[in-house]
Amino acid sequence: MKWRLTGRYLFSVVLVVVLIIFINLIIGLALLTAQIAFDVPIFQNREISPEQFTRNFQQEIITLNHDVAISEKGQNKLVKKDAWIQILDENGKEVYSLGAPANRKKKYTPADMIQMYKYKEVNATTVVYVGEKEQNGRQFSYLIGIENWNLGRQVISYNNQDIFRVIKIGMVILLIDILIALWIGYLFSKRLTQPLHTLIDGIKKLANHEFNHHTESRGLYKNVFYNLNHLADQLKISERERKKLDLMKEEWIANISHDIKTPLSSIQGYAEMIKDPEYDFSSEEIREYAGIIEAKSLYIKEVMEDLNLSTRLKNKELSLNKKEVNIVALLRKIVIDLLNDPKYTDRNIQFHVNEENIMAEVDEILFRRAINNLILNAIVHNNDQVKVEVSIERKEHTHILIKDDGKGINEKELERIFDRYYRGTNTGAAHKGSGLGMAIAHDIIKAHDGQITIHSEIGCGTAIEIQT
Repeated sequence: MKWRLTGRYLFSVVLVVVLIIFINLIIGLALLTAQIAFDVPIFQNREISPEQFTRNFQQEIITLNHDVAISEKGQNKLVKKDAWIQILDENGKEVYSLGAPANRKKKYTPADMIQMYKYKEVNATTVVYVGEKEQNGRQFSYLIGIENWNLGRQVISYNNQDIFRVIKIGMVILLIDILIALWIGYLFSKRLTQPLHTLIDGIKKLANHEFNHHTESRGLYKNVFYNLNHLADQLKISERERKKLDLMKEEWIANISHDIKTPLSSIQGYAEMIKDPEYDFSSEEIREYAGIIEAKSLYIKEVMEDLNLSTRLKNKELSLNKKEVNIVALLRKIVIDLLNDPKYTDRNIQFHVNEENIMAEVDEILFRRAINNLILNAIVHNNDQVKVEVSIERKEHTHILIKDDGKGINEKELERIFDRYYRGTNTGAAHKGSGLGMAIAHDIIKAHDGQITIHSEIGCGTAIEIQT
């Protein structure tokens, strides 16, 4: 994988360079073709070269008998070109000149003409070009000097063997350059792709649930590695929470199964006894057994309703039937109903209020369920002498306080008190339930856009505050 990634990166770099060179060659050939085919001045301007000007100038030389002259058009061309001309006969003797330097020679040998052509014999700004014209059996030579700083001419002599040697050396140098470029490209690509290898390895470890792996955050990918390490930490925390929740769910399933199994056994046992013809029960006994069966059935029903309500609240599938309700009257009725329950008649539940009408839009059934669960939680998790105080007051928001002076809740349990499936260790043996009461109360308050907070201290009691 590492070599494949590095190789692909290196190949892409080389491919880009080759493509750029190839495209440039195609563009260059296309422009050159366009210049030749359409006479478009791309690589050079439209003005003809000095050599071509010199060759074509023979048309402007006029010979008549033994006289030589230049046409008026030719004279204009020389002036425009900032050039001069010197025409020689077969013997190299000057027969005509126009604008030629005063210190010019009047007669040239072939060696002089070659010297004049190859080197700047006139001055540093003049380049001399040589042409010839044959007419009426006579052979004329002419020198045209063009004064232009931009013109230059170099005469090069070479040996084919030297050229081949240069080509060979050039190929060796090119090969060395290619190898150096590949080596540098490899080092560069390795430096760039090495962090990617580390990144890929880190992602693989996360996929394999190896969350303790951390990579040093530095270099070009510093932020990427920082976020990868942060993700590993978050996944580690989530995995720990998931395992804790799974363990809690398993314990809860075991407890709830046991709690349901006990009343089912009672229901089954009493039903079999009543059904058995060998037993002759009185009406009072049958009604007693039927009452037990009914109570056990109601308990199982309550557990099933808790499960259903908890699921709907968790998935936000429960629509609230809100209406204007006097919260004071609602809380007072909850306290009275609990005190009227035979199981809690002797409990100390006090209700405090400083005004009788505090209105709020709530779902009365669900809100009653939440408050009832919170008060019951204070009762069943403490001894019979616990004092529970329920109070309500209106400030900027409505505040409901449920406070007890019982055992209190330790910090570890306090963190999980509103979690589903959590059943506190202080729950009395006589109280069995779904373990969803506090979670249901919390979700109902949240569904009403309220806030619920809990404070507790071992040996001093617990206080639950609801703000709506």
